[in-house]
Amino acid sequence: MHFSIGTCPSPAMLKTAQGRENIAMGDEIDAIGTMAEGALVARAVEDKAGEKASGHDSAACLNCGEIRSGNYCGSCGQSAHIHRSIGAFWHDILHGVLHFEGKFWRTMPMLAWKPGELTRRYIHGERARFISPMSLFLFAIFMMFAIFSFMPGSGDSIEDYMNSEEITKTAEKLDQQIAEGIDRLEASGELSAKEREILEEQIDDWKTESNGISYVRTGKPKYAGSESKIDADGLKISTGNGLDSGWTALDDTVNKFVKKTQTNPDLILYKLKSNGYKFAWLLIPLSIPFVWLVTIGVRGHRFYDHAVFTTYSLAFMSLVFIAVVLLGGLGVETGLIIPLALGYALFHLYRQLRHAYALTRIGALIRLIFLLASIVIALVLFALILLVLGMLS
Repeated sequence: MHFSIGTCPSPAMLKTAQGRENIAMGDEIDAIGTMAEGALVARAVEDKAGEKASGHDSAACLNCGEIRSGNYCGSCGQSAHIHRSIGAFWHDILHGVLHFEGKFWRTMPMLAWKPGELTRRYIHGERARFISPMSLFLFAIFMMFAIFSFMPGSGDSIEDYMNSEEITKTAEKLDQQIAEGIDRLEASGELSAKEREILEEQIDDWKTESNGISYVRTGKPKYAGSESKIDADGLKISTGNGLDSGWTALDDTVNKFVKKTQTNPDLILYKLKSNGYKFAWLLIPLSIPFVWLVTIGVRGHRFYDHAVFTTYSLAFMSLVFIAVVLLGGLGVETGLIIPLALGYALFHLYRQLRHAYALTRIGALIRLIFLLASIVIALVLFALILLVLGMLS
């Protein structure tokens, strides 16, 4: 958990440190349910066309009363296989969580190596053979949240960070700077009045930063001389009055968010992470217009096609991100896996763009450049949305 040393933690942050650990523990518990939830939600939006059920008898459908011939009712689509045992109930849960029948083995290899062909075939009607893009996207997002909750360091508290070796070295350096600054002040005749004033302000800033560390470690400031710059909550008082844009509502919202961030950065970061998970679907509508712009001039495609392209691409990138995090957690050198992942992500986008829209090699490369710029814009917009949600919550 990182935050600016210039912003001194408050005593309230000491109370929230334990709460932060409780939140992290709750995340790990929730992650188990989240993985199941993700699969079940994905399963709920996935049609069951092409799947087989046991039984081939003809009888009246128990749901709508129509005469059924085969495994499913031709009128309402209900399965002929009806059960009421508790064992079958748990089987349904495991069935929904653990597999998508044969669709998984037909979809994943194509998504990894032939994404453009997968996109084109799904758009042109092969829906029963493959996992739908939205189902795959939902499952990937739920899996991402669940896995990240279990990763080492996800539950580090403010106290853990402030007592780390990194912060210890920072505190020692601040003490050294303060001591050297005081020595310079005591040396008569070396400084002019202006230089003396500047140095006094710098020493006071160093003391304030050191007090921020001391507040978390001991619950009290280390240097009493800088108390005038610390408010009752242990926060460093800004020399200004915050944002002053002339729009009162905006100024109040932004300044309130900054104050909340200073008072409890753990809670703000937790909200941003939670909102990022909950509103990840916004990446789809944010990206579709950019895909449309990038493919202007390519005939025969509708916004639905761009939505399929976008959703399959986001699902795959989420799965790659999960793989990188897991490999890093297993000790694989990140300096190796991150460049490989980024390189393959670019190659994957190129292949999907080229084959989904039947482009030439040169045409696909040119459009890929514009698509990469569009991705950056979409991610910035998504981050701004999360910040606004953090301000309002």
